[in-house]
Amino acid sequence: MIETPSSRVSRPLSLEVVSVQSQVVYGRVGNNVAVPTLESLGLSVAAVPTVVFSNMPHYPTMHGGALPVEWFEGYLQDLSARGALHALRAVLAGYLGNPGQAEVLARWTRALQAERAGLRVVIDPVMGDHDHGIYVDTGMADAYRQLLLPLAHGLTPNGFELAQLTGRPVDDMESVVTAARTLLTGRTQWVAVTSAAPTTWADGEMQVVFVTREQAHVITHARIDAVPKGTGDLFSAALTGHWLNGATLPEAIARACQMIVQALRHTHNAQCAELVLPSRVVSPQANNQTHARELVRIRQAFSESHWSHRSCNTPLPT
Repeated sequence: MIETPSSRVSRPLSLEVVSVQSQVVYGRVGNNVAVPTLESLGLSVAAVPTVVFSNMPHYPTMHGGALPVEWFEGYLQDLSARGALHALRAVLAGYLGNPGQAEVLARWTRALQAERAGLRVVIDPVMGDHDHGIYVDTGMADAYRQLLLPLAHGLTPNGFELAQLTGRPVDDMESVVTAARTLLTGRTQWVAVTSAAPTTWADGEMQVVFVTREQAHVITHARIDAVPKGTGDLFSAALTGHWLNGATLPEAIARACQMIVQALRHTHNAQCAELVLPSRVVSPQANNQTHARELVRIRQAFSESHWSHRSCNTPLPT
């Protein structure tokens, strides 16, 4: 029998990560950041949009909005219908357009978790920041708390979002840790708080706080004179990608910090209004001795005590 194109069996595209985030025509935020970051780490990604905007709202004009809930639900259902999720390893969720999308995403994620015991879920509860306040639907804090946080293995809020989720003060490192620990219920095993307690930073530095039920660690990285949007999206995607590639969580967070520093340096040098992504990344299997020594120091620092502090601003290759 002669094989013809119509008689061949076609396999569905195999996806490792579903990234549920915003999409913009112009700019580097949401899936415009997450997808290239995850793909640069060798992972296959499906990008599910929650909103489509021409650009971020800080520009003089903006067009677009949240996608209809029925469309959003259809996107998720059709991924399953195409048979593309047999190798799925993680769901990464960021900016959502409204609480209705959160309800749909929670229902879909629960069904996946029932089928796949090893599925990792990382939630970046995008709501706002210290500079601009809340810039999402006012019901999103409750939606995250009630619907999505119980499904997450890990959370990546910034300091402002941590305060919105917990209703607690987050002015110093102790209060950040205390607030983050109130979110460690059910499946949730860890919280990585970006831009944590900014009034406590030394000149030229920023801090991320990594909190589990047993330990808390402060990771310090360089503060670069550039303020593009999308660094939180880069952080959550890089953390998720390195974690899936075998890095421990402390290592994954340190690598994510390094990628942010590199991206901000590129952005600053290019004098660009939008985030310029790194062209290269450091893989967990990298055999460069300098990076290997740095990872050893990070690993030891994270295992030495209940409270650890580590600087993670080693330059990356350009």
